[in-house]
Amino acid sequence: MAQKIRKKVIEEEKNLGSKEEKIKKIKIGVLGIGGGGGNIVSEISQKTNGKISFFVADTDLRALKDLSKNVVRFPFGQDLTKGLGTGMNPSLASEAVKREKEEIKKLLSGYDLVILVATLGGGVGSGASPLFAQILKDLGKLSYGIFTLPFSFEGKRKKEIARRSLLELKGKLNALSILPNERIFQITEKNTPIGKALSALNTYLSTNLQNLVEIIFRPALINIDFSDLKTILEGEGMLVYLNSVVIEKKELEKEIEKIIHSPLYPYGIEGAKGVLLNIAGPKNLSLNEVNQISHSISSKIDPTAKIIFGISQREKNTQVTILASGVEASSLEILKEKATKKKTSHPKPKIPPKKKEKPIQEKEEILKKEIPEKGEDGILRKNGLQLKKEIEKEEAEIVMKEKFWEVPPFLRKKRTI
Repeated sequence: MAQKIRKKVIEEEKNLGSKEEKIKKIKIGVLGIGGGGGNIVSEISQKTNGKISFFVADTDLRALKDLSKNVVRFPFGQDLTKGLGTGMNPSLASEAVKREKEEIKKLLSGYDLVILVATLGGGVGSGASPLFAQILKDLGKLSYGIFTLPFSFEGKRKKEIARRSLLELKGKLNALSILPNERIFQITEKNTPIGKALSALNTYLSTNLQNLVEIIFRPALINIDFSDLKTILEGEGMLVYLNSVVIEKKELEKEIEKIIHSPLYPYGIEGAKGVLLNIAGPKNLSLNEVNQISHSISSKIDPTAKIIFGISQREKNTQVTILASGVEASSLEILKEKATKKKTSHPKPKIPPKKKEKPIQEKEEILKKEIPEKGEDGILRKNGLQLKKEIEKEEAEIVMKEKFWEVPPFLRKKRTI
């Protein structure tokens, strides 16, 4: 009997070991596209420990040289750009990707989840990202995009390029998050140097990604694994809200508001169709705290939403990480299709409106009034309208003659010449 029990324990340990191996084999790649995306990924790679692979794809060789050592560089489009950028030309970046499609497939094929990161509004980020997303879709890979939008001072042209790229990406990625650069002003002081302000955004993204990965790979009291993440992200073009916040117990209600409404997002968790929620806290984390946090979040989302809940332990403060997918996008004008106006090379000439023609009967009556009628004695007789016209004509002739005689003789002669 003892031998049978021991044999069963050994089998269970083997099964547990094989499960752990499967978890370890899950591969997540973060791919920065273009100069802006490359800078973000380069900084994130220095702040995130293990479990994630980092890549940067760009046509600009000089930009690739300045990246962190933790990043794998993927130059492309050298025959088109000669090692330079695309000069805010998304079409050139798209063509460059098409020419190296097979190499890109090899780069991405070994990953279970690929997170694309790009700053939209320029050439490579806006032009290449939709094609990378399409390749991931063709490979059947889970894909999630994190995209920043240009500052308002960068002009309407960049904003329109970003909008078009987002609309393309929406139909090719499983999920995407949108972070307008303009929101940086809400987390930094007015006099903060631009480099430091942008770094604050990178720190925010790296913290969120790091905590999300730790949730998936670390054992917990209530586990969340990759299959749970896949459940929340599977779909097409879902808008995602990802946020991780360390909260203080003293002001729990205010802290919960920070969880569901980050200043860096132009949207919150309202209407979410799927939520992955993890609460990591010290050993004295109470059931009441967990209940209060989870209830506040569930009250904001769709009543039919899938909620995957996890609890893990950490030494100090309580940290809440939320990934909400399918959130409401009605407030985002940038994701709305615009009606395209047909352009003409020359403006159409304005045609004056046609004069309304008088009825035939009315015309005949006017003609009768203007043509003198013969009486019984055969003499032409004029009506009142005809006589009035003749009097007006005679008066005009008299006025002209008076004006003529008023002019001095020497001027009169000149006029008659």
